[in-house]
Amino acid sequence: MSWSVAYIEGGVQTFLDPIVKSVKWSGDNKQASRKLVVEMSNTADMRSRLQRPQKGNELRLILNEKKELFRGVIFSDQIDAQGQMSLTAYDENIYLTKNKDTRIFRGMTASAVVNKLCGDFSIDTGEIKDTGFVIPKLVFRDKTLFEMMIMAINETRKQTGEQFYLTSRKGKLHLLPRKEQEVKWVLENGVNILGVSYSQSIEEMKTQIKVVGGDSKKKELTASAMDAGLIQRFGIMQHLEKPDQSMTKSQMEQRAKQLLEDMGTIDDEAHVECLGIDEVVSGSAVYVKESMTGILGGYYVSSDDHSFEGGVHKMSLTLSATDELPKMEYKESKEV
Repeated sequence: MSWSVAYIEGGVQTFLDPIVKSVKWSGDNKQASRKLVVEMSNTADMRSRLQRPQKGNELRLILNEKKELFRGVIFSDQIDAQGQMSLTAYDENIYLTKNKDTRIFRGMTASAVVNKLCGDFSIDTGEIKDTGFVIPKLVFRDKTLFEMMIMAINETRKQTGEQFYLTSRKGKLHLLPRKEQEVKWVLENGVNILGVSYSQSIEEMKTQIKVVGGDSKKKELTASAMDAGLIQRFGIMQHLEKPDQSMTKSQMEQRAKQLLEDMGTIDDEAHVECLGIDEVVSGSAVYVKESMTGILGGYYVSSDDHSFEGGVHKMSLTLSATDELPKMEYKESKEV
């Protein structure tokens, strides 16, 4: 396996490999963009720089001369008197967090919201899959584009159970369905695991859901769902949801059922240090076998941190039994 770092300026590509010391490439389901940090020795005589990368230009991480792992924009750099320099770049989805606005959306799907915001803020898009569910109304005040998009996607998940995610590929934003992940990679102690820790918690669990709707002019509507087995084992822990007032009784019942499915779970999380696999990134799935902690089964990668140095590729992963987006709950603001 070989990897290269390419710097792009004015359409001209320059490989920085001769001066690169190490690379860190990371991502997190809770973050809008992936990140690349390049450490390099940018001098030959301790007096002048060999390269002068400029902020706003592009960096790419390429595997085996053809597979592009990352494409992004340089946002910061640092250099010392010995010419030791670092560059930090983010993929194009970083612009979702760099723009904030106040918006009202009526009768639109989450995918339509994504398309509208990208069009208004000149963000290039690739594949935008139809999310299907028409959200009656969304009122956002002083929110980033990322917050608006994630809240719209989460509203869809609450109603339909379908999960969608945002990603950046070759400089374009994509909205894709989170399908059942095919587990291709096994992490096992004595084989490729270098270290591991594991924890479980019921602190965020809900065993009962109550959905309340209606307004002062109409009779209040309620819908509920409960898991008798969880209640017997852990007690009553109720989540109260107050969705858009225009939801029907059947829509409220469906939401209560879906929320119970999503929230009636034991949170478990594992942190694994292991030999690197370039395809294992946030959102992908792995199978873990570790005897001391008792971890056995399939897990989603919620965050990843890959390091390339001296011909060695390692990765640090945070794993979860559920594949979730950031917990950004939509709360209706007053119209402006």
